[in-house]
Amino acid sequence: MPDSLFDAESPSARRVWAVGPLMRAVADTLSARFNPVAVRGELSGFSRAASGHCYFSLKDDTGQVRCALFRRSAEQLGFAPRDGQLVEARGKLDVYGPRGDLQLIVETLQPAGQGALFEQFLKLKAQLEAEGLFDEARKRPLPAQPRSIGVVTSLGAAALRDVVTALRRRVPHIPVVVYPAAVQGMQAPAELCAALQGAYRRHAETGESEVLLLVRGGGSLEDLWAFNDPTLVRTIAQAPMPVVCGVGHETDFTLADFVADLRAPTPTAAAELCAPAREQRLGELAYLHERLSDAALNAIDQRGQRLDRLAQRMGRPSARLHDSQQQLTRLQHRLQSGLLLTTQQRHNRLQVLQTALPLALRRSMDAQQRRLQRGETALGLLDPRLVLQRGYAFLTDEQGQALTRAAQARPGQPLRATLADGELGVRVDG
Repeated sequence: MPDSLFDAESPSARRVWAVGPLMRAVADTLSARFNPVAVRGELSGFSRAASGHCYFSLKDDTGQVRCALFRRSAEQLGFAPRDGQLVEARGKLDVYGPRGDLQLIVETLQPAGQGALFEQFLKLKAQLEAEGLFDEARKRPLPAQPRSIGVVTSLGAAALRDVVTALRRRVPHIPVVVYPAAVQGMQAPAELCAALQGAYRRHAETGESEVLLLVRGGGSLEDLWAFNDPTLVRTIAQAPMPVVCGVGHETDFTLADFVADLRAPTPTAAAELCAPAREQRLGELAYLHERLSDAALNAIDQRGQRLDRLAQRMGRPSARLHDSQQQLTRLQHRLQSGLLLTTQQRHNRLQVLQTALPLALRRSMDAQQRRLQRGETALGLLDPRLVLQRGYAFLTDEQGQALTRAAQARPGQPLRATLADGELGVRVDG
């Protein structure tokens, strides 16, 4: 057995391959051995070029393969591919000669379930949603005109340049504070949390950053995974100021998007959402200035007209003062006359009362005397002694009870008879 591939006895040693023919030979060998081939794996890094061709990778725990889905096949897709999705691809293995890359030319692509990473994403989303971190009730509106804007991202990120450019164009007068942190990799969640906590402290101490932008450019599900970290999500929920999350592109979603007060489709859009255009503000100021000027001029005109009317009503001050003095004199005379008349009327009434009161008292006393005499006469007529003086007697039993009927007496009963001049003891014979 030869010691080397290029041993004199080896066929390979007798031929020196050019790179291009070697790649074609490998491609032919792969095609003859495997094609057509069906592969199941998780989508990663899916992108659609302007030409309509789609490029992505299929991977599992032990490996990955680059794939190309050309426009004609892409137009036949019945679903919207997304990173982390488990799919089945059917096509042909090939070698892309210019780079020497192994790739799968995909002819058909269909879902085969959810990928492991995407399933983990859904599980975390359900857990944090149950904690109430995604509730709409806790979302806060953005300040209309923030005095300062904070940005949490990597210093080397293209997203930072996009945000700064947008803010410089729209609100060059508002200061921007950057809180640097890694936005990808194992250390990214911890650095992002530390940057957020630093922004919170500065806000509490100095009022810095009335709104906070958490931004990063696009990428695969793995690239953006730091923004799905549960600790980071809970840290965002503790923000004392509104947070705008602009991570990835239009179709990218992370758990940070759900907990933020507002989600932006891109970092540039995040900057635009919290910073109204300078031209818009200047237009609003010009409109308000015009309205204020009109209102001030109208107010001046109205005050001038009112002053003219008051001046006409007042006339000359000396004449106005003379009229007021005459009116005061008239009122004084009316007051004095009224007091004298009232006093005289009260005096006359008092004299009348002094004359009439004794006569009324005498008349009242005479009437009461006559009423008393009539009562005495009536009372005298009811006196039982007057009846006894006419020969009648008043009978009572031993207990002093008056007898008014014969049936009340019994034979032999002793009675007492009261006469006009005294009493007698009598007895009933029958």
